[in-house]
Amino acid sequence: MAWDALLTHLLISLVLCLLHVGRVSPHGTQVERATAPGDFIIGGIFPLHEDVDKENMSFEPHLQPCTRFEERRLVKILGMINAIETVNKSPLLTDVNITLGYEILDSCSDVGMALRATADFMQSEQPVVAVIGASHSETSIAMARQLTLKMIPQISYSSTAVILSDKTRFPAFMRTIPNDKHQTAAMASLLSSYGWNWVGIVTTDGNYGQSALEHFVSQASLKGICVAFKSILPQSVTSQDVPSAIRHTAETILKNPKVQVIVSFAKSSHMTALFEELHAQMIAAGQSAESMTRVWVASDSWSLSGALTADLTLEDIGHVVGFTFKGGDLSSFSAYLNHLEEAGQELARNNSFIEEFYMRLNSSKESEESELVSRAVSRLKEYSHSDTVFSVEMAVSAIAQAVASICANRDCKTAGAVQPWEVLKALWMEEFKLRGKSYKFDSKGDINLGYDVVMWQSDGGNVAVHNVVAEYHPHNNSFTHTNSSTMQHLHYLENIISKCSNSCIPGEFKKTAEGQHTCCYECINCTENYFSNSTDMDQCLSCDVDTEWSPQGSSSCKPKVLLFFSWQDGFAIVLLTFSVLGIILTLLVSSLFLHQRDTPVVRAAGGPLSQVILFSLVISYISAMLFVGRPNRIQCKSRQVLFGISFTLCVSCILVKTLQILLAFQFNPELQHVLRRLYQPYVVVSICVALQVATCICWLVLKSPFNTTIRLPDTLLEDCNEGSYLAFGVMLGYIALLAFVCFVCAFKGRKLPQHYNEAKFITFSMLLYLISWMLFVPVYVTTTGVYLPAVEMVVILISNYGILSCHFFPKCYVILFKKEQNTKTAFRKNLYEFSTRSKDSVSVSGSVVSEKPSSGFHTVSSVSTLSSPTADPLKPAMVMDCRETGCPGFHRGSVTRRSVLRRSTSI
Repeated sequence: MAWDALLTHLLISLVLCLLHVGRVSPHGTQVERATAPGDFIIGGIFPLHEDVDKENMSFEPHLQPCTRFEERRLVKILGMINAIETVNKSPLLTDVNITLGYEILDSCSDVGMALRATADFMQSEQPVVAVIGASHSETSIAMARQLTLKMIPQISYSSTAVILSDKTRFPAFMRTIPNDKHQTAAMASLLSSYGWNWVGIVTTDGNYGQSALEHFVSQASLKGICVAFKSILPQSVTSQDVPSAIRHTAETILKNPKVQVIVSFAKSSHMTALFEELHAQMIAAGQSAESMTRVWVASDSWSLSGALTADLTLEDIGHVVGFTFKGGDLSSFSAYLNHLEEAGQELARNNSFIEEFYMRLNSSKESEESELVSRAVSRLKEYSHSDTVFSVEMAVSAIAQAVASICANRDCKTAGAVQPWEVLKALWMEEFKLRGKSYKFDSKGDINLGYDVVMWQSDGGNVAVHNVVAEYHPHNNSFTHTNSSTMQHLHYLENIISKCSNSCIPGEFKKTAEGQHTCCYECINCTENYFSNSTDMDQCLSCDVDTEWSPQGSSSCKPKVLLFFSWQDGFAIVLLTFSVLGIILTLLVSSLFLHQRDTPVVRAAGGPLSQVILFSLVISYISAMLFVGRPNRIQCKSRQVLFGISFTLCVSCILVKTLQILLAFQFNPELQHVLRRLYQPYVVVSICVALQVATCICWLVLKSPFNTTIRLPDTLLEDCNEGSYLAFGVMLGYIALLAFVCFVCAFKGRKLPQHYNEAKFITFSMLLYLISWMLFVPVYVTTTGVYLPAVEMVVILISNYGILSCHFFPKCYVILFKKEQNTKTAFRKNLYEFSTRSKDSVSVSGSVVSEKPSSGFHTVSSVSTLSSPTADPLKPAMVMDCRETGCPGFHRGSVTRRSVLRRSTSI
């Protein structure tokens, strides 16, 4: 009988337990739940199990048993219960004399189960005024469509799909976290800050995974980040396709060794299986442990899981950097867990989730009640994270504030006094407070507080410890370190390279082949006059070619060096030395000639005319010096004109001397008589110079020379532009014409007396001038550069020294070292010897050639006039008429009357 009584008591207890903690479906399947009474019921949907058993396929609608209990997810349920119990004791609700109750169901990570739970909320005797949940975005999307039918507010604590921010489709949905658009932007910023532009993505095929993938790819492309591969895993962790998908993902990762960073939006169970598969494939392939280590960027879906398998440690998988929602103070929740431990299993009587947790902990049934509860609470504290509990607490506080604001002006004790849509309206309008801080949903129904960046650290075993190393601020897309000590955790990441191609250094640019990722490229050197000043530039920048240049492969532009024929140039110094020396020699010769102006040699050299030639040479030497130095406007206009006029004056004087030779020796008496009347030396010189002056004036007026800057590839050349090269050519051609006339005339008198014959020297100097300038013209036309002015300067110096050496140095030699030849006697003797050597010459020294008046012959006297230089050296010898009288003083001798040789000699 005792056993019967005991059995009866147990059955009654079981029935009571079922009435309190669960309801039986029509098909006998128990629905786990946690409940508490109140004036207003808040529904809660949490994925305590990871999936449902789908092996029992049936066409008849039925509840499928939940599988894969997740202990850590119980924390959120307890967080909601603690938040409701706490707010019920607060003045916010006590002042309006209302309480909140709850009904919490398990979605088992299945949309169908969540929809059944939602329908249960809406059809119960006391309908809910708001629902907190769900966790996964695909579940929340399905629930939101159903709850929107009656505008029942829904507040999620972890659904982050961007689509849920669309209030046209989901007007009753709200959440206490930011959407994935902000998380993916934070991830892209993190990758960009470390220079990781070649990454892989692992995600799931649900709404959350697809939304996160889409927005991450969009955000990453804006940062220049390329996705090497995308591995999409089945949403259901119990799907038969999961093993093959995990295996394929592991193969893809190992085949892409350059991808050292992988972004994952998968579930924690997916990641655990992936780590195991990577380790297995690594061992099978005989690869080193480093081949599977990566930087894993974790989304909020698994960043706080931290659970590794017994065979793996954190060192095996690499580094994990995760993003979590902003957290709050856990003191209230910790106190609740302590109270749970003190109360034992009494608090589990209306919470089937805790009962299942205790049952799983005590599967061996060896633990006592106190020990079991203590173990359970200890385990729950390990799973407690501020972000998960805080998000749920914010949802409860928001609903409490909305209900309190409504009930402040009405009696809410009556059933149906407050409609869910009124609560929804209050949620949009009212701010709510939690631990002294105010919060409010934005226009999209979200509360965006940013993210914490956590980095996993090993505890020495297979459990990871999470350290918050930075905070992400979405309003300015920036990171701040929590403190200086956490920065050392991020230093490990700086040496990790995840790029398809090595960075292009400054001086190079990226060249992407058609059809390839933009992150896979060649590094090509920048061409001349282009540069790149940072790494991985898409194109080179152009230098300012007017003032800058750069060689191939440059990282910066160099200023162009300004070049001109400088005074400090060695070649310029040599030429200037010759110019100064020429001026000195010319002045010395001028002084010597001035001092010896009455001697036969000086008078034979032209007398005053020689001083004009020497003066023109001085000016020509000065003009040569104007070709040195930085060109300016006055210098460019004067140097060519000064040379042209001065050298024209010089050549004109030489031309006069040449014509004097021809008039004295080369023409017959009749022609000589006519030319002598027309021959005016100063007039000839003036006319020749005047023509050149007219040419130069026209040149300066119409198109004068100017200084210009020639932009060469790597230098700036300052030079004089001659303005009109036609005028420049006319000027030089005119001088060349005069020189050529001198050359021709002088060539005919090359056999005159040696000591006083200038024809040979004129011939040589003019020939030297013509040859040097003939060489100058093609060089000047075909050559550019800093030494082009030096070419013309050399030619000018050659011309000047040619005239100085040929015309004056021989006479200086006679004056200084052959003084015996610088006498009238020596002059007559030399002339006499020249006359007697002539083939048809007639001895005329001291003789008179006469003829009868009737014959009409003339007697020409050239001896008396050539015996010494005339007073005016510019005038040729005079022709004397001896028909009527004799010519006294001539050498006596017989001369035939048949013919007389008329001959002219040059002085």
